Amino acid sequence: MKIGFDNEKYLKMQSEHIRERINQFDNKLYLEFGGKLFDDYHASRVLPGFEPDSKLRLLKQLSDQAEIVIVISAKDIEKNKVRGDLGITYDSDVLRLMDSYRDNGLYVGSVVITQYSGQESASLFRHRLENMGIRVYQHYCINGYPSNIPLIVSDEGYGKMTISKLPVRLSSSQPRVLEAEKWQPVCLSYIMSTNAGFMQDMPNLRHSRSGICR
Repeated sequence: MKIGFDNEKYLKMQSEHIRERINQFDNKLYLEFGGKLFDDYHASRVLPGFEPDSKLRLLKQLSDQAEIVIVISAKDIEKNKVRGDLGITYDSDVLRLMDSYRDNGLYVGSVVITQYSGQESASLFRHRLENMGIRVYQHYCINGYPSNIPLIVSDEGYGKMTISKLPVRLSSSQPRVLEAEKWQPVCLSYIMSTNAGFMQDMPNLRHSRSGICR
């Protein structure tokens, strides 16, 4: 019988290619995992053979090299946005995710609150996390994002962001589905602060519906 999706082959090939990419880029790789890292029953339904925890198993194979950075929007905290499948708010899901990752041997380094503009509920959540000993960083809204590239890559754009002290490897995640306007500045602002050639490469940047890309 033919297998529609070979899960073990997927894990083997993906982990090998990820390690290759890490070696290609000075031991730095920024990964965005779309959808759910575990309990991804939708993917397993539409792709027979794909197991609901495949992405989590992939990360566990790289656990000695990976750091999880959880990204959540201050706007979602302010609106008390709820996960429809679990019936809990996004900020509660951050706490749930941290426990789940740690239970699986994955290191959660910090939480980044994006689109922050002084929302009281987001500030309270930040203080709650800090009281738990968790590193928290804030990123701000950028006028004209993603089309105003000169501002975005200036000191008043990504340069204004609080920079996370990221390790050589990074896996970026967020409650539910990642949106580029929320997670992308986390990676790009760090790249801007650590790569002197980023500004020189600005003419090669372009924007799309999902954000800035090369």
